[in-house]
Parts: sequence; C-alpha cells; structure tokens
Amino acid sequence: MIKGSNVALAALSEDVGSVIVGLGWGSPTGEGDADVSVLLLDADGKVRSDTDFYFYNNPVAADGSVQLLGKTPTEDGSEDRISFDLTAVPADVDRIVVAASRYGGARFGELEDVRLSLADGTGEELLRFTIDDVDSVSAIIFGELYRRAEEWKFRAVGQGYASGLAGLATDFGVDIEDDAATVEAEAGQADLEPEAGQAALEPESGTAVAEEQPSAATGDPAHLTAPATASGPAAGPAAEGTSPEPLTAVPSPRRPAEDGEPQKRAARPRTAKKKVTLPKVARKSLAENESWREARLFPVSALKSDRDRETRATSVLLSVMAQVPEFGRRLTAAFGAPAGRMETFTEVSLPHGDSPRRPDGVIRVERAGKLWTALVETKTNGNALRTEQVQAYMDIAARRGYEAVITLSNDVALEGSPLVDVKIDKRRKHKVALRHLSWAEVAHQAQMLIRHEGVGNAAHAWLLQELLHYLQHENSGCHGFQNMGPAWVPVRNGIDDETLCQGDPRALEVVQSWERLIRQVCLGLGGELGQKVLPVQRAKRGTDPGARRSLLAEQLCADGRLEAELRIEGTPGVLAVTADLRTGRLRTSLAIPAPEQGYPLSWAKRLIRTLAEAPADLHIETLVEGETSGPRGTLERLRPEPADLLPKDGAGRITGFRLSLLKGMGSSRGNAETGFIRSVDDAVHRFYTTVVAHLDRPTPRRTPSREATPTG
Repeated sequence: MIKGSNVALAALSEDVGSVIVGLGWGSPTGEGDADVSVLLLDADGKVRSDTDFYFYNNPVAADGSVQLLGKTPTEDGSEDRISFDLTAVPADVDRIVVAASRYGGARFGELEDVRLSLADGTGEELLRFTIDDVDSVSAIIFGELYRRAEEWKFRAVGQGYASGLAGLATDFGVDIEDDAATVEAEAGQADLEPEAGQAALEPESGTAVAEEQPSAATGDPAHLTAPATASGPAAGPAAEGTSPEPLTAVPSPRRPAEDGEPQKRAARPRTAKKKVTLPKVARKSLAENESWREARLFPVSALKSDRDRETRATSVLLSVMAQVPEFGRRLTAAFGAPAGRMETFTEVSLPHGDSPRRPDGVIRVERAGKLWTALVETKTNGNALRTEQVQAYMDIAARRGYEAVITLSNDVALEGSPLVDVKIDKRRKHKVALRHLSWAEVAHQAQMLIRHEGVGNAAHAWLLQELLHYLQHENSGCHGFQNMGPAWVPVRNGIDDETLCQGDPRALEVVQSWERLIRQVCLGLGGELGQKVLPVQRAKRGTDPGARRSLLAEQLCADGRLEAELRIEGTPGVLAVTADLRTGRLRTSLAIPAPEQGYPLSWAKRLIRTLAEAPADLHIETLVEGETSGPRGTLERLRPEPADLLPKDGAGRITGFRLSLLKGMGSSRGNAETGFIRSVDDAVHRFYTTVVAHLDRPTPRRTPSREATPTG
C-alpha cells in the first residue's frame, strides 16, 4: 500500500473477524527499537477514557479486543505484533489508531525499513505498508482500522510526530498525570523546532512557554496553539482515496495557559491497575527438614512412559489455559483466536475415514455466538511430530470448519523451515492455519505473567506457578529443545580432523539446530529478566532464510565456528556467543562504546570499578579506531593497573571496550550436564549475571536540536 490509500478487509480475506498487525523496523547497529501503542477513538476522534490507550504498561483490553503480543522473531530480525478481535470492539469505537514511538530523544530516521503488515485470522499476510522520510519524527501513526457501514477497513496513514508518545497521546484526548514527567515528553519538547504561534523551550530551564504574537484584532499578545488541519491526525480520517503526502513532523497541540497559571510538565500516561505476581522472596518453609516435598497440584512421580507424559502434559496445559484467561489468551491470540469464553478438551474422538482420530486436545473459544476451534497435537521428550498424523488433523479441521491445528513439542520452529510438511488442498474454501508452540515458549509466557507482568488474582498466579513447576520438572518431558541432532557428532569430528567438506548437508542441520538453541536461550533469559531478549540477524533484509543458513553452513565448514548475537533490552550492546568447534571453547562477549565525554584513563578506571564483582578471568580489550586489536588483559591483572588498557603513547582513538568470558564447551549433542546445549545456556546466563547486569544502562544519544529563529 501507499500512504493515504485504504482497503476493505473483507475484500482481502474471508477471515477478518480477528487480525494481527505487525510493526517492524531495522537498526544498522542492531540496538535501535521503539514502543508500539494503540488508541481506540470515538466519532469525535478522541479516546472515550484513558483506558482506551494501550501501550507497554497497559497491553491488554479487558474485553479482549486489543492485545499487545510483544516481539516475534522473523526472517528480517523481529517485529512487534498486535492482535485485534474486531468482533469485540465496542460499537461506539469509530476507529483504531496503531502507532509507535521512540524514546530518549531518538528519531525514526536512525532506523531503517519502517513498515507495517496485516494478517488475517489464519496468519496469511494481507497487506504491507512501508513508511519513508522518517528522519525528524519520534512517533509515527502507521495506520488505522476504521468502520464504514459496519464494515472494517484499513488506511495507510504514515503520519509523524515530533513530540513523541506524550504528544501523540495528548492529541487524542488521553489525560496526562502531573506528578511525574516522562523522558519521552522532555525529549520531544527539547528537539521540537519552534515556529510562529507554537510552544518553545527556554534554553536553560526547559519550561514550556508560548511564543507571543500580536493579535490581529487588538494588537495585544495572545497565546496561540497549532491549528488542527484536515491533514493532521486529530482531524479524523482523511477522505478515502487521499493521495500520498510527505511525512512531516506534527507537534502536539497545547491548551492556552490561563493568566498567572504555571505550566505543568507532561508525564507518562496513567498505567493499568496493579496485578498479582509472585513475591520476590520465597516464604519460609514450615517443613521439618529438607527431605519433605511440598504437595503439588500436578504430580509427576507416576509418569512412566512417553504416552503418560504426553497425556498429562496436554491435560495440565489446557486446563490452566481455560482457568487463567490471561494465559490462555496469550497463547492463542497470536493464532487468530478471538477473546471470549474458552473451554478445553482432551482425547476427543473425531471421524476420519474408516477409523476415528483422537487428537491430544481441542481448544474452543466462543465469542458473540461464534466458535473458534483448534485441534492440538502434543509431543514430549525427544519425540518428533509425525507428518501423516498432522496431515490427518489438517484434513479433519478443514472438513469440519475448524480454524487451526496447533502442534506442541520440545522442538523450536524456524522461519521458512516448517517442522512438518503438510499438503493444503487449495480447492477448499475454508483455510486452516498450522501453528507450532515449543514447550520452552509456553514456560516463557507463564514466567512473564507470574513473575513480571501479573495476572488477575492470586489463585491464577498459583495455578501458573504449579504449571511452571510441572514443566520444569525433569520427569515431565517438557524441557524444550534438548538435542542437537544426529549430524552433531559427525560434523564436530569432521571439523576436528579437517575432513568436513563444503556443501556437506550435515553442516546445514547443525546450523539449524544452533539457531533453535539460540532462540530457546533467548526465551529462557527473557523469562527470567522480564525483558525483551531477541536473536540478531545480520543478513541483508529480505534474504531468504534458507539461503542465509546455507551461507552460515559454509562458514562453519571453513572456520569451524558457530556464531550468534542476542539483543537484551536495557544493555549497552549486543551479546555475542561463539562456539569454536576446533578448540572446544565457548566465548561470550559484549562490546560497549566509549563515553562521549571525559578522559580515557577515567573511562578505564570507572570500567574496572563497575566490574568489581565480575569474574577475575574476564578478558577486557580496548577497541581502537583503525586497529584490528588494542591493549587487552584479564580483570585480575588490570585491577591494580587500569592504565594498561590505554594505547601506548596515546596512539589511536579509543572507540570502546570488549568484555569476554571463555569456558569449555560440552561435547555431547544432548542436554546432559556435559552436553553442548547445557554449556551454551550456562555460558550466556553466567556472562549476563556476572558481567552485563553490572554495567550502566545505555544513555540515549540526543539528536541536537536546531537553533530557534526568533519571530515577530
């Protein structure tokens, strides 16, 4: 689509009762990001109340019409996804605005490939909209869903704001609290270039004041605000068929101040009601000694076979999904399920040819008299999904009008590399979506809810805690990705004795397993921290995932190394992981930029003080402009002599420091104590907790504001 164009959703798909909107962008440094937000507006173009504003502190609508799903890995890196149940949107909501904003003075011009996509309830992408000319804006309205004669349409907007999240929210009628100013508001005000009749900033105090201009009628000074125009976001939807216009920064309008009334500082919009999470410190046990075991809702001691584990795991998961709406909705919203009353079933018999089929489970969601149904096929331990079994469920779902087939296993699905290949009968009018969940992802979502984001009440938190305990028990069989595959040992041996040839298909299998492992490490670390942890893809955007993995397989054959990068929210750099199969060592490292001000010796001393609790064998390397390597040493040696980090005779400008830890690599392909998978997971967690967690959070670099030209 192009800016200003619009389309009826019903013309694109028959399954648009629920849709998923994805907002994406790239960063040349791998560190840039933005926050998504959604506003529900009435016929006047304003929110009905502050609860109609959904963002990171208020991600889910009570009626299920809106749910911010967070980041999802894609072949281009990642994108933020938002689920909309259009059948649940209240009748007095006229349009839905989808936006994103940057923070700390950052601008969208520092990002690349700013885009929006929209998919129907089956997950099929219906449209894509790319936004250009975003250099000067810190917030963007990507698009909007709006009603026309009871029909939902989408408009590609691409409208920019210079005043960030606070300005955008205020423009649509969201009240801003007065007691805590936000970084977004301050950054947006500081970088906004004043024009005649608009608010400016005093250079020293930072207090917002209005430019005074003579009134045409009286000649007296009058406080003026930015006028609302037909092209501005506050003026309501543009006429259908509007031609594209250049993206320009629109300052947020301000109310004129009363005489003598002090200006109030903008603040973060009000947050949602506090929810229940687990206490940070466990209660003291009343057990007489450590041998006593706490009674559990879901026992695992009686599980003797894979069949027992699959049956128990399915029943435990589906029952908790039905009883904890936040959790059930979280797992199904990304699959196109509406918000509504959920019921779950196990061991359901369905006719299929001469003999009935019994899927492991069924999920049904009722909304406004309509049913959404998904069949569930579960595997535990190392058991793989069987193509013929999944194919049969796809055929049953298509014949009976079901919406999805969901597979659950310890494996991790990769973009462009399905776990099972099924044939889709394109002659059928009804589409069935095939979706996959890893047990690691299920555990991650449970962790995020009960440890960080919260649920509705203490009983729900307890149920999720019991589920998490069950999934993490060694006998449950729900441990996530835990086997590097049969190609691991031959490839490792081939690299060791230099007999692995370019083009060996086993190298590609190892690369795919490595990518699955890294995605699982991100899920585990993100669940513990309550922060976004995502793998970084350095390949050129739009590159085919298969071609990218083939290139990595060639590199593995050439140099014997597996490499990956993790972006952790709130850290000053990208965490790099390298598994050197030639030496049998794992390296975890992080490059941090040099401060913008101060002296090199002060930088070195402060870094050593910051790492006071880090391991003594931590390697520190100085990064020097134009040099392949700079001074380096272990933390133990550098503690008494931080000056050893400085280049001799001041040669070369210091651009940063690289911190690295080395450890032995597990050799076996499994998840045992001595296995490769466990060693990678331990290395990442050790590096984060002992090194990265102690570093200062990054300070956003502010874009210098242009000098204001006096007017009048």
